[in-house]
Amino acid sequence: MKKWMLIAALCIANGVVAQDEGGFEPGFKKQNMMMGGSLTVSFGNNNTVLGASPYIGYSLTSWLDAGFIVNYVYSGVRNVTYVDPNNGQYFFSNDKLRQHTYGPGAFVRLFPIPQLFVQVQGEHNFISQKIKYDNGAPSQKSTTSATSVLVGAGYASGRTGPRMPMYYISLLFDVAQDRNSPYVEVTRYNNVNVLPILRAGVQFPLFAGKNR
Repeated sequence: MKKWMLIAALCIANGVVAQDEGGFEPGFKKQNMMMGGSLTVSFGNNNTVLGASPYIGYSLTSWLDAGFIVNYVYSGVRNVTYVDPNNGQYFFSNDKLRQHTYGPGAFVRLFPIPQLFVQVQGEHNFISQKIKYDNGAPSQKSTTSATSVLVGAGYASGRTGPRMPMYYISLLFDVAQDRNSPYVEVTRYNNVNVLPILRAGVQFPLFAGKNR
């Protein structure tokens, strides 16, 4: 994870001293700073998911953004599902699960055209769980962590320039495939399946300025 944070920092450092064909001048410009993020809200018959992923970044050129992100996701399950190891059958229980996932990250977005981007994002998430058993047994707590490398592409609307607000939607996959990652599932055969990650959010400039 430290490598991804370093890569993003180096991109920003190099970008502020580079000349961009789209009209970017050398040196740090506060008008090139932006912030944004996405919200996660999901309610089901058996679960609730709430989350937020705010970020702050810098437009290095007219086609390249980099930044730092913080993730937080709360997941609650009212009836935990278990798998019988003998026959592979799933069965419900009245046990309750509460899970918190949080951690820092860094990303780079490359815009080959203003409406489309390719994204690479590194994350290191910490995961804490608590299971409350219906039979009165003591609650079980566990903690773990996982490093993820998310790779994918997305669509941006309204990005007529790097200093303009926009909303975006992206599809990412965790290519690191850490079995503790919140973006994968471990099958009963102990295989790791990568899950698609669909994210939508907004981005806007931190400081008003003339769009080049």
